[in-house]
Amino acid sequence: MNRYEVFLKVLEKGSFTNAAEELGYTQSAVSQMILALEQELSTTLIIRSRKGISLTADGEEFLPFITKVANSYRELMEKSKEMQGLESGNIRIGTFSSVSCHWLPGLIKEFKQRYPSVHFHLAQGEYTSIAQFIKEGTVDFGFVNPDAAKDLQTVTLKKDRMLAVLPVNHPLAKKERITVEELAKEPFIFLEQGELSEPLEIFKEKGFYPNIQYRVFDDYTIMSMVENELGISILPELILQKVDYEIVTKEIDPPIVRTLGIAYKNKKTLPIASRYFIDFIISRFQSSKVTESR
Repeated sequence: MNRYEVFLKVLEKGSFTNAAEELGYTQSAVSQMILALEQELSTTLIIRSRKGISLTADGEEFLPFITKVANSYRELMEKSKEMQGLESGNIRIGTFSSVSCHWLPGLIKEFKQRYPSVHFHLAQGEYTSIAQFIKEGTVDFGFVNPDAAKDLQTVTLKKDRMLAVLPVNHPLAKKERITVEELAKEPFIFLEQGELSEPLEIFKEKGFYPNIQYRVFDDYTIMSMVENELGISILPELILQKVDYEIVTKEIDPPIVRTLGIAYKNKKTLPIASRYFIDFIISRFQSSKVTESR
């Protein structure tokens, strides 16, 4: 492991001792690598005290560059593995709850039946953070709404309806469909999705703004809050499969639909395992008229 990755591991673990234990090195070896990095950059990066470690001002400045170098080194090692075939590769994916719960498990299971030595690393986020993960090289590719990743290469996979989610005893629960205007009047639990929110786009288009009482990052937390009558929400149909919450879902007028796809920087430079898995995913969505754009 190179000194850049050791530096990041020290920051992640908050101490030289914990980093050394996880990496299987002695604390002295870790300290020597950090010292060598500081000598290379002609500055002090980390300060140690009784409270733990902290970055110096120079450390803060160098951190994003060191992260890029570490990611590039990781890609170099993946390329080396690629030269040996698809026997042991790491697939790093940016994803969010509905996809990681309802799509990825089955896809991963089938893919590993073909390539059992491949390993998967999932990074949870939302549209904006996943796009940033891809740009930084933290993940190889990610699931997004293609409209939220216009400066990346994208592949559209499927359309997913969004439904109103209500407490069982809510007055609107008796209606077959609920209008955007009706939803705008209720206490609203907003699902944070980054810079792009499909429900907000429809509200704005119709000249309304929801009465947002809570902002939440987790779909299942929202369902629990709705069950406890803290408000209503709008969630993707995909996440509403196989849930045990006592809630009611209703169609929205006009309909709200989100587009689901995958994004990456340059498929040609991705590790072979990730390229294979991307092609595998696309083959499973052929019926969805998959299209690729730049």
